[in-house]
Amino acid sequence: MSSRFPGEASVWTALLPRSQPAWLLPRRALPDERLARKTHLARPGQTGAALRKLVLAIIGVSAVTMLWAGPVVAQGSRTGVGSPATASDIEAWGEIIGPDGDELPPGGATAAEGRALYDRRCAGCHGPTGTEGPDPRLAGGQGSLATDQARKTVGSYWPVATTLWDYVNRAMPFNQPGSLGVDEVYAAVAYVLFLNDLVGERDPVDANTLPRIAMPNRDGFVIDPRPDIAAR
Repeated sequence: MSSRFPGEASVWTALLPRSQPAWLLPRRALPDERLARKTHLARPGQTGAALRKLVLAIIGVSAVTMLWAGPVVAQGSRTGVGSPATASDIEAWGEIIGPDGDELPPGGATAAEGRALYDRRCAGCHGPTGTEGPDPRLAGGQGSLATDQARKTVGSYWPVATTLWDYVNRAMPFNQPGSLGVDEVYAAVAYVLFLNDLVGERDPVDANTLPRIAMPNRDGFVIDPRPDIAAR
């Protein structure tokens, strides 16, 4: 897309890198006098500090605009944007699986059944054994939390196994969350637990057995003491 202002695209590319906005960069990383001259947004003799003031001014105007427009956008009846969540919308999000597993659906699987699913849908992000990455490790790290090399994994950190079912069901795989069937979720959960030596390869994992799995860090959490938080 072309711009009406000479050098506009190049100055924004320079001032707003992907990693962080320019006003947060160290002073030595700000554009110098040569960049200011090149972009035509500063006269010869102006430095990176002048350009930073320009960016801050633009951000300030944008923030005021957003604050003014925010309440209006939130009122869908006036703008036609959005709509209240209906009972069916909320129901489609599914049950929240608590520690006791009462909300778990019928179904089940074993780690042996989950191996092929894991290799196909999970290993690309978490590694063949759940320890290689590049995404967070799923296995290992037991006994490491109190050391200088703590490794938070499903096996070392998570206090209850039912949380794993809830999370996989809602959020995995990363590129297609919510696409797994009930038995596929049980299969993936069983295999991750197997990688952590918490179930045998052919142990059934279902609504009855999953809540009874004793996670190594089950005593590592405390009840939230705040009076406005109701403990289940």
